[in-house]
Amino acid sequence: MENHYFVDSDKLSEAALKKKHELETNPASRTDHMKYMEGMEQIKSDIMDKVITEMKNYDYSQYTARDVNTALNHENCTVEDFKALLSPAAEPFLEKMAQRAKLETQKHFGNTVYLFTPLYIANYCENYCVYCGFNCYNDIRRMRLDMEQIEHEMKVIADSGMEEILLLTGESRAQSSVEYIGEACKLARKYFRMVGIEVYPLNTDEYRYLHECGVDYVTVFQETYDSDCYEQLHLMGHKRVWPYRFEAQERALMGGMRGIACSALLGLSDFRKDALASALHVYFLQRKYPQAEISLSCPRLRPIINNDEINPLDVHEKQLCQILCAYRIFLPFCGITVSSRESESFRNGIVKIAATKVSAGVSTGIGDHESKYTGKESEAAEGDEQFEINDGRSFDKMYKDMSEEGLQPVLNDYLYV
Repeated sequence: MENHYFVDSDKLSEAALKKKHELETNPASRTDHMKYMEGMEQIKSDIMDKVITEMKNYDYSQYTARDVNTALNHENCTVEDFKALLSPAAEPFLEKMAQRAKLETQKHFGNTVYLFTPLYIANYCENYCVYCGFNCYNDIRRMRLDMEQIEHEMKVIADSGMEEILLLTGESRAQSSVEYIGEACKLARKYFRMVGIEVYPLNTDEYRYLHECGVDYVTVFQETYDSDCYEQLHLMGHKRVWPYRFEAQERALMGGMRGIACSALLGLSDFRKDALASALHVYFLQRKYPQAEISLSCPRLRPIINNDEINPLDVHEKQLCQILCAYRIFLPFCGITVSSRESESFRNGIVKIAATKVSAGVSTGIGDHESKYTGKESEAAEGDEQFEINDGRSFDKMYKDMSEEGLQPVLNDYLYV
C-alpha cells in the first residue's frame, strides 16, 4: 500500500509480509469493511452521516488569515470557525490560539490536571492492522494476565497513590472475553475510584454488563475517519468493520456508561480532516447525550516492535499544538487527554494551555508494573508492548512536576453516593 502519511514497514516477519502482500494485491479476498459481521449490533443514529459529510466537504486550503482572525474574535466558536482554526492559514496565529485556549481552559477547569495510568492485561489480537504492535502477524511475546496477576498489578499501581485506571486489551474476543474483562473491572473497583476501559468495540448489552462490573467510561480510537484509508490499513479481523467501530461510543452511552472518549490516531491519514471528524464526533454526541462526560484524545503514531520507522510524516509538535488549541476553543467544556506518546517537555507545556489529563507511570507492556514501579525484578513472564512511549515519568515524578508547573494534580473528581 502506498501511504503518504507514515513510513510503512518492510521489517515484519516473512509470514506477516507474505500475508500483507496477499491481502493488498487481492482486494477481493478482504471482507467488506462497511458491512457488519454476524453478532454486531446496528443502531439507528445519524451522527456518522453528519460527521462524514462535514469531513468530506472540508477543503482546508480555502481558509484565509481573515477567516482565522474572525474565528478568534468570535465569543463562541462555530463549526466553520473551527475549520478555519484547523487550516494551514491558522499556523501563523498559533500564539494567539494558545492564549485563547489557555483562557478557555482556566475558565472551565482552573489550573487542575487529572492523572491516570493504563494497565494492559492482554496483548493477543485477531486483527491485522499494519501500524500496530499488537497485530496478529507481528512476532511478539503474547501474554494474558490471570486474575491473580491482574490484582497484583493493581495493588502495585494503587500503592503508588493512583486512583484512576484504564484497562486495555488486544482485540481478541477468544483470549479476552467480555466476561474476562468484566472480572478484571470488578477487581479494579476494589482499588480505584475511577475505572475506564479501552478494548474492542462491544454491543450495548455488553457495555451495560461492564458498567455493572464497575466501568465508568469507555475509550475507542476510530484510528482514521477516512473509511477508504481505514480499509487499506486494517487488512483482516473484526476491526475492519468501520461503521461498527464508529458507533461504539454511542452504544456505550446507550449501555449506561457515564463517559466516553473519542479520537483518531493522528498520522494515519490526513490529520486535519481526522482532527475535524474527531471533534465533530464529540460535538454531535454532546448534543444528543447532554448528560454524558465526553472527552478527546490526540495520540500520534509511535514506533512499534519490529518497525522502529513508524512515525507520522506530517504531524509534528507544532501541528499537534494547533489541533489541541483548536479543540479547546471549539469545545471549551471537553476534557482533553495527552498520552505518554508525547514528550515530557510537550506535555509539561500543553497542560498549561489546553490539555486537562495526562497519564503517568505508564507501561504498554503486559505484567511489568512491579519491575517498573518498585525496581524489583518480577518473577512473572512479561508480554511485549503495543508501542514505544515517549514520557516514562513515574506517578510521583509527574505529580511533582505538575505541582512545580503551578498546576493542581487531581486524582479523582467523582464520588459515588
